Amino acid sequence: MTNRAFITGVSGLILNDAEREFIRAERPWGFILFKRNIESPAQVAALVGELRSAAGMADAPVLIDQEGGRVQRLGPPHWPVYPPGASFGALYDLDPKLGLSAARLSSRLIAADLIDLGITVDCLPLADVPVAGADAVIGNRAYGTEPGKVAAIARAVTEGLEQGGVLPVLKHIPGHGRATADSHFRLPTVDTAKSELERSDFAAFQPLADLPMAMTAHVVFSALDPVHPATTSATIIEQVIRGLIGFQGLLMSDDVSMNALAGSIAERTRAIVSAGCDMVLHCNGNIDEMRDVAREAPELTGKALERAKATLAARRPPQPLDRQAARAELDALLDRVGTA
Repeated sequence: MTNRAFITGVSGLILNDAEREFIRAERPWGFILFKRNIESPAQVAALVGELRSAAGMADAPVLIDQEGGRVQRLGPPHWPVYPPGASFGALYDLDPKLGLSAARLSSRLIAADLIDLGITVDCLPLADVPVAGADAVIGNRAYGTEPGKVAAIARAVTEGLEQGGVLPVLKHIPGHGRATADSHFRLPTVDTAKSELERSDFAAFQPLADLPMAMTAHVVFSALDPVHPATTSATIIEQVIRGLIGFQGLLMSDDVSMNALAGSIAERTRAIVSAGCDMVLHCNGNIDEMRDVAREAPELTGKALERAKATLAARRPPQPLDRQAARAELDALLDRVGTA
């Protein structure tokens, strides 16, 4: 059975009959969870199992955005609070080795939380490089404002996830940090010269080009393509993401239902696939939109299928972890910058 080239959300804490039949019939490659899908550990684990059962795919990837800070789908009282990315950047400025250790520990602990539930993919790390005057949608989620530092911390975050048996998703390629609008609500346009983008924004992603998955940015880079955001720009995907940055892993869109994209859901899906994305992400759990995506998302074939298989093969069993000791070490490190 061949899966189709999309990842879908669902509407609630359990699957309803329409969702169950949709998954069986349309064969999404994976799933993504949000706060609306989360109540308790037992409930989340049951939902994850139900998704895989409906898909008939025991290793179907289940994704979540569990960064820490203000982007944390799992939280109290059942799961701990994790620091935002900027905390690691602040500690890195005091001592790079300690900053990297904290980033690695945090993501390793996050991975342990996720694996307990059967969640195997975290939409992390970020390699976005924010600038003064940019929209706060990235803000303190970012690790810093210098591409080398951002890439180093992102690598440490990746290592922690992988040690915990969780696949990383590099985002938002080729960079959302300079955007002056939140792409959830409208389309940002960046008018920065290509040379500066290459020096800063794109440079943070280049050392991370070996990651198995990446998520696109719904951002127009007018110096490269004045019309289309990166997600639907064949020029940016071919010349920048696959070319200059060198990313050859599975490329997924950011959420197709975000207001930055124009046209109907079906038109957006076609544009994403035509531009060269391997996978369309749909998040909001609206069954009518899910059906529109499924109608337009092709079956996985060719390079997209190869990348999807390679992604699943890249996941390794979690290494042993003393959670109590790891959390104590993380808190001690963060105390140095007052962010524990």
